[in-house]
Amino acid sequence: MGEFTNKVVVISGGSRGIGKACAATFAREGAQTVLAAASQANLDAAANEIAKVGPKPLTFAANLKTLEACEGVHAFVKDKLGRCDVLINNAGATRGGNFLELPDDAFVDGFALKYFAAVRLSRAFWPMLKAAEGRVVSIIGGAARTPDPLFLIGGSVNSACANFAKGLAGLGKKDGVNVNVIHPGTTETDRILQLFDQRAAAGGVTADEIRKQTMEKEGLRRIGKPEDVAELALYLCSDKARHIQGAAIAVDGGATSGLF
Repeated sequence: MGEFTNKVVVISGGSRGIGKACAATFAREGAQTVLAAASQANLDAAANEIAKVGPKPLTFAANLKTLEACEGVHAFVKDKLGRCDVLINNAGATRGGNFLELPDDAFVDGFALKYFAAVRLSRAFWPMLKAAEGRVVSIIGGAARTPDPLFLIGGSVNSACANFAKGLAGLGKKDGVNVNVIHPGTTETDRILQLFDQRAAAGGVTADEIRKQTMEKEGLRRIGKPEDVAELALYLCSDKARHIQGAAIAVDGGATSGLF
């Protein structure tokens, strides 16, 4: 029996990368997870893998860029389980590249998934979270603190998500819901490999060169793993972290410069 036995953990973008790692980590501790993402095939693969370490996740395939899909996730959880103890806002991928070559719709698309999905899911699940005295953890990214001319969409979206989460934590103090943020640094996911390719194309170099440059620039001894982030998410949702509210914690190997 783990600490999260009989608790429900909803994870957006839960089929791959950090989201899937979070799902596996919570399932290991007994949680019933619910994974929401666009691809049913990816969700099925993740659910079957996670079932080896804990309760098999429920899945909901939808385009979380839309209000209807976010409301659908909530309706699904309400109908199937009737409660939500933890919401992990993890969905979202933004496009990198040369600012002058990025189309306008790339900015709109970036906000549609990462920012608006977090807003809509948080609003929809808030009554359940309040009833459970639950937790919200938003997986955002170090670009919220470190602007990059080749990542202007992601940096802008991440900053907006961080501001929203900090404000929501103020409501959480009143309603008994802990709201915190994790800012992953460079992490070994399909998404980061895609981003390396985009930056390589923008800079006229290879993806391997971008990887090497990133590690040298950030002073990294290793690229982070999704499990590094998942273990912190688990801790922030545990009883041990009940007094942590409105915090934003980097999991980046010390790459973020500046003040804490």
